[in-house]
Amino acid sequence: MLLRRLSEAAGVSSQETEIRNLIKAEANKLGAEVKTDALGNVLAYKQGRKDGPTIMVAAHMDEVGLMVVGVEDSGLLRFKPIGGIDRRVLVAKQVLVGPDKIPGVIGSKPIHLQKRDERNTPFQWQELYIDIGAKDKAEAEKLVPLGTTAIFATAFQQLSEEIVMGKALDDRVGCNVLLELLADVYDCNLVCAFTVQEEVGLRGAGVAAYAVDPDAALVIEGTTASDVPDVPEHGHATSVGKGPALTIMDRTSIPAKPLVEKLQRVAEKENIPTQFRRATTGGTDAGKIQLTKGGIPVAGISVPCRYIHSPASIASLSDIQATIRLVKGVLQAF
Repeated sequence: MLLRRLSEAAGVSSQETEIRNLIKAEANKLGAEVKTDALGNVLAYKQGRKDGPTIMVAAHMDEVGLMVVGVEDSGLLRFKPIGGIDRRVLVAKQVLVGPDKIPGVIGSKPIHLQKRDERNTPFQWQELYIDIGAKDKAEAEKLVPLGTTAIFATAFQQLSEEIVMGKALDDRVGCNVLLELLADVYDCNLVCAFTVQEEVGLRGAGVAAYAVDPDAALVIEGTTASDVPDVPEHGHATSVGKGPALTIMDRTSIPAKPLVEKLQRVAEKENIPTQFRRATTGGTDAGKIQLTKGGIPVAGISVPCRYIHSPASIASLSDIQATIRLVKGVLQAF
């Protein structure tokens, strides 16, 4: 399964080499013209009619992760987060460090040695470390230079006919959608932009949009689904299994209303279930794309994912397929 390979590939923000190489290989197989820019974005072009509009569809390939910033005399690795990670979920989680994917585990001060107040508060970043089994600082530094990144050691699994679990579904589900788009040809000129460094400030998207200068853009994301116990229904940002979520506003952008309405018309015509993203927190590459050059009309389409930015997320295959159908329908409408 393509999504499995996308999910398990390493690609922490700024060190996206492995996931980039995978995406380039898949895009080349599909007959796209593939370019990589100076920042590391992958731009895959599919030519349409000469007089057709240029539409950019973007998904970020980077994932949240950890960066090694120090080594103790004992050989334990100190680290900092790259992107937004809840440190409460980290203790005892397995990780893979560096391009050689050295196995390790995130450790902390044992609970029986903690003071009462320490047990009631989350560990601070300086209280956590990665243990790779090194005997001392010299051995650890030989294996793991400072600046090396680590990913969660999560194997992709299909939990049921519809539900899958894996790391980095934000936004490898979007990358999966873009690769499916490249299998077809459209009247419009399609540019699929697999962007870098979204998790640390939407950095790649602005560069990609400046180079492409499209007539309109769609951003495909894996977004938070909070349809879990103890969260009232009105607090569900999105719900898994109810179709792709359309954005009407978030922290970084207000999508172009005509483009959102176009998505709604296509969804209704093709009988594709959709929902609205009922939260305005967080942002996507749309925030940077919208403000590039003279301004670019943009809209966001999200695949609901539970537990994003954690070692394991949950998504629905039916939501992913519905997203593919919706985006293909809109591209054909152009």
